[in-house]
Order: sequence, then structure tokens, then C-alpha cells
Amino acid sequence: MTKQFLKRLAALWSILLLPIVGSQLSSEIQWDLADYSVAAFLLTATAIGIEIILKINLSKAVKFGVLIVFFLCFLLLWAELAVGIFGSPLAGS
Repeated sequence: MTKQFLKRLAALWSILLLPIVGSQLSSEIQWDLADYSVAAFLLTATAIGIEIILKINLSKAVKFGVLIVFFLCFLLLWAELAVGIFGSPLAGS
């Protein structure tokens, strides 16, 4: 693992601080260990995906486009898991 990868991973994992703080401030955020585990797995997979994309030998423009599509897929999956925007079984609906 490179130092740069570990920095990216730490930055992504810091996103988990939002629900931790939110659950202290509001009773509407009720995450349990499973929620944090799934979020940590998803964020780790995202960090690994970003690392792989950055190591592929592509032009900067293509690499940027692939990163944007990858990040949008991450956001859609996160939103589906959080609120069930598509109503799939992933959201528990």
C-alpha cells in the first residue's frame, strides 16, 4: 500500500464521521454496527477502485471521465442503500 492510497482511504473513511456526529445530534439517524460495516466496505472498495483507475495507462481526459462515472456509481449505490431511491431489495424495501 502506498502512502497516497492510505491518505485517500483515511479521507473516505472520514465520511463515516457524519453519521456518528449526526446520531449524537438527532434521533432520526439510527445506524447500527451493520450500517457502519457496509459503509466502511463501500468506502474501502471505492478507494481501491480509485487507486486502480489512477494506475491504468490512459490519457488524463479518459481517466477523469472514468473517475467521474465511477464516483457517480458510488453515489447512486450510497443513495440506494441510504434511502432506497429505486426501491430495490438493497435498501431493505
